Amino acid sequence: MLRFLKKSRKSLGVGWKSRYFRKNFVLILLITFIPGLISGVGIYLFGAGKVENELTHLHENQIDERAKNINDQLDVLEMSIAQWAFAPHFRKTLNEVDFVREFTTTREIKKFLGVLEGSQPLIDNVELFVDKETPILFRPNYTTVKEDSVKNFYRDILAKKKSINWVEQGPSKSKGHTSMMLVHNLGFRTNSAYGTLIVKIDQSRLTEIVNTLNPYPEGAAFLVNQNNQILVEANHTNSPKIVSVLKKELDKRGSDSGMFTFEYEGEKYSVSHGTQKRINSEWTYVSAAPMTFITSPIIFISKLIIAISGTGLIIAFIMAWFASKRIYRPVAKLLHLMDKEDEVSQWRRQKGKDEFSLIEQQIQDLAKDSRNLQEQLSAQIPQLLKRFLSQLIQGYLFNQTEEQLRERLENYGWKVDQHLFMLVDVRVTGIVELDESNQHNDERLIAMAVTNVLEETADEMFGQYNLMDFHDLSVGMLIAYPSQEEIREDVYEFIHQITEMINHNFNKQVTVTISKPTESIKQIPHMFEEVKQGAGYRTYNNHNQIIDLAELKKEDALHQIFYPFDIEKEIVQAIRMGQLEEVERLLFEFLQKLSEKGINEINIQPGIMLLFSSIQHEIIHSGIHPYELFKGRNMFEELSQIQESKMIVRWFKTKIIVPFIEMLEERSDSELKQIVDQVIKDIHVNYMKDLSLESYADQVGTNPYTFSRYFKKAIGTNFIDYITQLRIDKAKELLLNTDMKINDISESVGYRPGYFNRIFKKQVGIPPSQYRKSRAAQ
Repeated sequence: MLRFLKKSRKSLGVGWKSRYFRKNFVLILLITFIPGLISGVGIYLFGAGKVENELTHLHENQIDERAKNINDQLDVLEMSIAQWAFAPHFRKTLNEVDFVREFTTTREIKKFLGVLEGSQPLIDNVELFVDKETPILFRPNYTTVKEDSVKNFYRDILAKKKSINWVEQGPSKSKGHTSMMLVHNLGFRTNSAYGTLIVKIDQSRLTEIVNTLNPYPEGAAFLVNQNNQILVEANHTNSPKIVSVLKKELDKRGSDSGMFTFEYEGEKYSVSHGTQKRINSEWTYVSAAPMTFITSPIIFISKLIIAISGTGLIIAFIMAWFASKRIYRPVAKLLHLMDKEDEVSQWRRQKGKDEFSLIEQQIQDLAKDSRNLQEQLSAQIPQLLKRFLSQLIQGYLFNQTEEQLRERLENYGWKVDQHLFMLVDVRVTGIVELDESNQHNDERLIAMAVTNVLEETADEMFGQYNLMDFHDLSVGMLIAYPSQEEIREDVYEFIHQITEMINHNFNKQVTVTISKPTESIKQIPHMFEEVKQGAGYRTYNNHNQIIDLAELKKEDALHQIFYPFDIEKEIVQAIRMGQLEEVERLLFEFLQKLSEKGINEINIQPGIMLLFSSIQHEIIHSGIHPYELFKGRNMFEELSQIQESKMIVRWFKTKIIVPFIEMLEERSDSELKQIVDQVIKDIHVNYMKDLSLESYADQVGTNPYTFSRYFKKAIGTNFIDYITQLRIDKAKELLLNTDMKINDISESVGYRPGYFNRIFKKQVGIPPSQYRKSRAAQ
């Protein structure tokens, strides 16, 4: 020990004979030994019992809070399904809908159920059962229910005299657990329930939540319903039967809530239980935590302090020695972290310089570096602000409070106290003649140029603003201004300036939508949606437009929808005939007719969508699957993004009609060859008769125009020329190989004598008689 102390003393450079060192050593020895001994004995004798009670009370409060959290989550789920059941997708006539024909309704219900599944973490999946002659089940995909057991299960739920209730059993069960579902019968209040909305609970997630009732590594927690059935359990003890034992103990006690201690297999548990009101049911939660985990830390620490203190002065001596040694250790460690140990000796040689002078210099250098980093961070704040606002308007920050959002904006340098917010959406229109192969790049260049124009103009007019490129040829600008100021005139002046620059520099038009002002940051996502919807009131006329939502009267902008059904039929017929130019002409005529009763986009867009649906119906009727034709693309979404008449016509032609006709022609090649081969065989047998294109078209079940195209595509020549050439060849054979009169030959090949001479000379170059003589001479 003395050798160790001498070595340590030498390494510290501290003399043991030093009086200062001895005084500090004795003082540290007393500070280390005596207070620890007194504290250990006092805590063990006087504080352990009180601390145990306090910890037990704290544990009980913690369990109550966690049980309340579980109850709140289940309440939210029950309230949510009650709201979902009144969604417009679940109307009273849902059991009368033909989900095969009305595929738009089917897709919307599927999409809506998918949204519901992701809205709550406790949801495993959401199903919709529609009771009709052939029941329908969405999971969320559309299926028909054919198995009687499944039909009976869902109809039993409908038969229950409850609108909303919990069901603890279902067709599919998790192994070892009851499968739980929350169901809402649709139309229950009208005494004619036509379906049920079923929310299946994620059993593993519910187990995780119930497990939070036990805050310790060991213990058990479970839920039971009013029928005394265990719904879910989480057992982390070494006793697999503890849950059933606790359940029996609760039955004996008969109390609804409370806390008691329970001993099982040599282990003492603190058991907390209470009830939760559920819709048409009552559940009981139970949490059992080992008492040793609750109170053992303080008892163990108290005993450990006494044991350490009781070792006497030897341990205190060692601790005092190491305390003295460590006085210099932070300084040495700091120098090591600064990587300046080699400079210490040079600093010591200078008068008045020591390690602390070097540390001071290093701190000043670090402060300088910190300022440089702060400047770099300030340069990144605009990008961080853009990301924050992008997340805000897309609704990703809906769970944050108004105060949190305001604090974040203030951190980015914005003044938000007593300020209003306004959103201006600038959309570039008149983009029609772009090269389709480079359209995306061209649109990006235009969007970047427009953003630069907006930024240069806004810098001169607004104090706080931020630009957001929506990547659809529209740029949004969020403006923050003091609530006591009125900036609407400034906004109109800003719009006037940017409109002139965009018209002059890019030869494009703009549609500007101005939102209503709001003082709430949480309302900005709703304001963004209103602006997007408000843009639908733009007209299809290619000129500059301003849509001010504060002054817009929606009832004046909406008109009765006029739909040209006759032109739609002509378009479908032209598609069947493969007449691309006629289809293009009819599409322009369709859009012109559609806009006669109201030229707002919101009035025209439904008609365009309906036309696409009719064309898609024709595609399906032809036996071609739209997914195969469109290669899985969402054509409705693509069409909804197009806002120019010429671009709409080009989209229909290049994306829908041309691919459809080409695929039809590819599929009909083999059938076409067989049809034409059969017709040719018939022509070779009956060429001398009166043959017509119309008769053969009727024979193969098509029109003359289509049959003529089929024939020429398969043979390489048209129908009339083929028959003419065949008859002339037959006539040549008869002229050379027989002595028949020319009039007889003409009738035998299907011509009148006068016409035969003309057609023969036209095809061969000489009359029939001369042809016979010239060949006979040879």
